[in-house]
Amino acid sequence: MAWGHGWMVGAVPKLKADMGADRTKTSGARGRALRIAMISGLVPLSLTLVQCGNAPNPTALATNSQANVQVVNQVVAKTNPQTSNQQVASGDTFEDRFPAPQFRERFPSASESLLQRQMSDFSPKRAMQQQPEQAPYKVASLAPQIPYQRPARDDLTTLVSMKSSAFPYFGNNPASDSPFLNISKGDRRGHRSYSGRVFWQDETYNDSRVLVHVPEHFDVRKPGVIVVFFHGNGATLERDVRDRQLVPRQITDSGANAVLLAPQMAVDAADSSAGKFWQPGGLKRFMEESASHLAQLTGDPNSARAFANMPIVIVGYSGGFLPTAWSLEVGGISDRVRGVVLLDAVYGEMDKFASWIESHRSGFFVSSYTHYTARRDRELMSMLRHKGIGVSEDMDGPLRPGSVVFVETGDGITHRDYVNRAWTQYPLKDVLVKMSATPALALTRVAATSPSASNR
Repeated sequence: MAWGHGWMVGAVPKLKADMGADRTKTSGARGRALRIAMISGLVPLSLTLVQCGNAPNPTALATNSQANVQVVNQVVAKTNPQTSNQQVASGDTFEDRFPAPQFRERFPSASESLLQRQMSDFSPKRAMQQQPEQAPYKVASLAPQIPYQRPARDDLTTLVSMKSSAFPYFGNNPASDSPFLNISKGDRRGHRSYSGRVFWQDETYNDSRVLVHVPEHFDVRKPGVIVVFFHGNGATLERDVRDRQLVPRQITDSGANAVLLAPQMAVDAADSSAGKFWQPGGLKRFMEESASHLAQLTGDPNSARAFANMPIVIVGYSGGFLPTAWSLEVGGISDRVRGVVLLDAVYGEMDKFASWIESHRSGFFVSSYTHYTARRDRELMSMLRHKGIGVSEDMDGPLRPGSVVFVETGDGITHRDYVNRAWTQYPLKDVLVKMSATPALALTRVAATSPSASNR
């Protein structure tokens, strides 16, 4: 049914309904926009309030920032999917406008951090007095201990020419009281030995050198000993004493505070002549001259006096028995001789050895022998026993003042190798080790593991 102006019944209500729908849509869009704005503002504010009064936690900050972004984006997507898609497509997202804070932005790196300072850094500075350097020794002590720093060095083995060495020798032969050089041929002079062979002075009796060996561990400030070694027939200092018989090495390996003097006797000859050691005071002059050489070689010229008073051990091998016996008899310093060691060397002069043993009961005597010298060694033992002197026949115990030891070695031990192997391998080393265990013999085992080893 139509009313005036062509209006139909029900037309007005429909218009009102459409207008109400438009208003509802408009108010809904406004409400959604308002809610989005409120969420965007309230979420950061809530985080701020929660964190108020607490130290910032870098991990929590990073986690919460990412969670907030996800919440906002989810709300936007639910309320207006079309708008959300447009924002993502345009690159103008919440993450773009408000990027999550990074750890390095809140906590600077070590290179960017400020130096930590104490309050004392800001207090007035007083002039610092330079502290005196600490003295390397104690002065307030009843027995001042001054640490001795010995210069580092290696073993020293060298040849030194000495005027007091055995040769050259132009004196008499005491056995015949005739000139030692008893043969001449033109300008050459020589000596005819007991075997009848002639040795020329310029070839055999013209070497004044002495083999000197100072171990690396030797310390002149400590009690020590000088070993005088008289080699046998047919020997030279380098080829035999040093390289074959290994005398310097035995002294070093013993660990004893000892040095070596080995004068060249007849050069590579079957001759036992003693040269200047035949003369009264010959050993004394030799030791006095060697003291100055040892002091220079060890780098301390002031130590010459210590070497000049150091005890002596004489070692005679084979033909070395002759200079050993005469040094004990007429050497002039037999009281300094603390010990005598004969290595298959008792070929004669038993009276001289027996006399020294009897008159020097504070020293020791060792004679080791093969069948070559067995008869004379037994004769010497008999002489000593008749004098009431006890004799031992083994080297198992330590050497003590007054020890007299004779050791027979069995078959298989050769005379040529006797300096390297007698009753034991390296017998000279064994003697020095046994001496070191006896404080009364004034030796120090500088290589001992216990610092009190020398006081046992």
